[in-house]
Amino acid sequence: MPKTSWFDDSTDLPVIDEQVAKLTSFAAAIADGVIEKHELAAQQTVVVETMRTVEALLSDAQHAAVTRLLVELSAYNVMRTVHELEAGRLRRSLGL
Repeated sequence: MPKTSWFDDSTDLPVIDEQVAKLTSFAAAIADGVIEKHELAAQQTVVVETMRTVEALLSDAQHAAVTRLLVELSAYNVMRTVHELEAGRLRRSLGL
């Protein structure tokens, strides 16, 4: 199976979000605008299983690189979420 690029060819920006949107489990969980505890737990199970599978395939150097990627991606996602929440609060406070 050919690799799906992690980047948009025209902008060189990550396109992981587009892949997330294609996940049936994500679409079902987000459809009502509320993430239930059981939905979050189910996604956590998928993440742990996937991490275990991938970790077993990696050399030490690959493991270090993927670990850094996961940490940086997690930091980015938290930062983006906080930024979006703050922007939403500002819009609400301004009545926009």
